[in-house]
Amino acid sequence: MFSKIVIGAAALAAAAPASASWEEAKSRHFIIYSEQKPEDLKLYAERLERFDQAVRVARGIKDPPLNDAGKLIVFVLRNSDAIEGIIDARGSGIAGFYIPRAAGPVAFVNRERASSKFDLSGEEVFFHEYLHHLMLEQVDMALPSWVVEGFAEFFATAQVADDGSVTLGYVPEYRSPGLFNLKGLTLDEMLGASDRHIDDEEWELTYGKGWLLAHYLTFEKSRRNQLGRYITGIQKGEAPIAAASAAFGDLKQLNKELEAYLREKRHSGIVIPSEKLTPGPVTLRPLDAPEDAAMRVRMKTSIGFGKRAAARVASDAKALARDYPNSAHVQSLLAKAELQVEEPDQALAAADRALAIDAGNREAMIYKGRALMELGRKEPKSADWKAVRALFAKANRADPDDAEPLMLFYESYVAEGAAPSKNAVEGLKYAHSLVPQDDDLRMLLVRQLVHDSAFDAAAHMYGPVAYDPHAGDEREQRLAVMEKLKAKDGSSAITMLDQMDAKRKKKKE
Repeated sequence: MFSKIVIGAAALAAAAPASASWEEAKSRHFIIYSEQKPEDLKLYAERLERFDQAVRVARGIKDPPLNDAGKLIVFVLRNSDAIEGIIDARGSGIAGFYIPRAAGPVAFVNRERASSKFDLSGEEVFFHEYLHHLMLEQVDMALPSWVVEGFAEFFATAQVADDGSVTLGYVPEYRSPGLFNLKGLTLDEMLGASDRHIDDEEWELTYGKGWLLAHYLTFEKSRRNQLGRYITGIQKGEAPIAAASAAFGDLKQLNKELEAYLREKRHSGIVIPSEKLTPGPVTLRPLDAPEDAAMRVRMKTSIGFGKRAAARVASDAKALARDYPNSAHVQSLLAKAELQVEEPDQALAAADRALAIDAGNREAMIYKGRALMELGRKEPKSADWKAVRALFAKANRADPDDAEPLMLFYESYVAEGAAPSKNAVEGLKYAHSLVPQDDDLRMLLVRQLVHDSAFDAAAHMYGPVAYDPHAGDEREQRLAVMEKLKAKDGSSAITMLDQMDAKRKKKKE
């Protein structure tokens, strides 16, 4: 984890001054909300698109067209202080974060420039996290922490030139401790970290040393294709350190080469010329008065908080709904906020108000379905599961490539205590293909695969969760689940997953 930011944490920006107004920019891959001037926001959107395309060119990533549900929503804030302020976490160093989810991935970033080359800029934070987004979109396998973070750092320092070209691979000098404290985390320890617990200091060093190894393996011709062999070995079940020795050879020799490589005055970069990067059109729209007033609540409900904080958000949403009773957007947000404080009756009423204003409001359909599903959990005898599923099906027909209704359609069977239909299972699999970054969605599919005794597929699907570099104190438990899946012991795997879920739920309370 970054030393000066919290990545993936539940945090967002402070409210804008009353005089500020929010603008929306839509591009090929992003829907961006910011208080920048329209002309500045357009340039900002084009800059993000150039980065996206540069990464795709460098990594050979496909670029299928996206509908709005598949685009990354980016909330752009003024500075890191604004991001800290909204969660009363002054001095925490939270500078930005990214949340992958079936309901639509979101990122919160700041426009602050780094005060020196040894400090992180808001753009570097975003580029790092967006690389995770793209990597998880394309690579459905278990990757060691140093690969995940090292390559994220490789792309985080991207420089977008005035001529539109993008250079990748600059040295992340803000990672100096990890780059120059090579003795604090040995190469053997980093390569074998997936098999053991690493402390906070070692974790910090992984970013810098991970970048160094990723950079060296990318540009050193004599070691071309070794990284691929290393990752393939891990997928076959080899211990990471054994896979490393088989792929890289003598690790002491590799470490000597890395130390020499670090001493070089210049390091190679990948320049993607501007003619290969076409950012495409950017559509700008000023938010209307209800949307503008609701932005603070929208950002908060996009993340979710603990019970006390969520109650305050719901209170703000109620006040907003009183001010804008005829806004389907505001009423829909209130429904979402009520669901987050576990008030399905109130959520249902708000969703119905939104649908009365706009019968085609997909979000209101989804929130009404979720409210009815929660009521059905509480009162199974009076539940109308056909009505619940009809709402999710209608939302799906309105946008077949939105993962959320597909996931909820499947979950309705789980909530009912019934076996999911074949159609629901296929929908779940398609939802995962749309948003492979969402671990909650992934875990639904893992459980279904275990139920179907498809243990090899379940282990493969569980790999990114088991080896997640941000697993924290669940690390050993997740690795133990992986071993149970490999041993085709589905009962034990599900029991362990249930225990982790219960512990996580209790911690939230």
